[in-house]
Amino acid sequence: MEREQIRALLASVQRGETELDEALEDLARPPFVDTGDGRVDLHRALRMGLPEIIYGPGKTPEQIVQIVRALREHGQSALATRIDPDPAAQVLAVLPEGEYIADARLLWFGPAEVPVQGRGTIAVVCAGTSDLPVAREAAEVARRFGNKVEMLVDVGVAGLHRLLASTEVIRSAQVLIVVAGMEGALPSVVGGLVDKPVIAVPTSVGYGASLGGVAALLGMLNSCASNVAVVNIDNGFGAATVATLINRS
Repeated sequence: MEREQIRALLASVQRGETELDEALEDLARPPFVDTGDGRVDLHRALRMGLPEIIYGPGKTPEQIVQIVRALREHGQSALATRIDPDPAAQVLAVLPEGEYIADARLLWFGPAEVPVQGRGTIAVVCAGTSDLPVAREAAEVARRFGNKVEMLVDVGVAGLHRLLASTEVIRSAQVLIVVAGMEGALPSVVGGLVDKPVIAVPTSVGYGASLGGVAALLGMLNSCASNVAVVNIDNGFGAATVATLINRS
């Protein structure tokens, strides 16, 4: 149950359109649905302002379908992350009303245009083209969480003039998500140019000594820019979640 659903229910009671006992019965329903393989949290949106999210890896298409149906039957949107094309096609064969965003590996069941709730723009700044899958995940999740999003692509520190040419974009953002692999230096540079929170996302992009993103992670954790916070390696979804909460506050 989402906040707007409860507001609508209480307003209906206030107008006399819904009986008090009927409203109490709605509110007394269990806050989760047991699908057999899991318990889908229906009150996450009420507690956190953001709905239950489906993490795709390790789940079968059938399990994803069950979770999506549980959320949709209770009037909530459904977002599944890290979904590869084959399982996505299997889910959409059963639930054709969904949308697959291939470059972000997301399945979305909800409105085509999500109303903007954020106070400002979230800028997703991507160091290199190889980092794009993680940056796209961050951008597309942020959009479906009700944010206006702008992207800057291929503006890594190896050619700093490319970033500086877009200073207006990064300076006007309310919060920034900066995605980088290799040595992970870009968030520190961006942090030194803006007076807003910077959420750094290390990626697993890089040669041998990058250690699957550990080098970028450690570089970002040791940033000399005091407005930089760091999420886990390749975690575009987590960055979008934190950015959304900042943008709404």
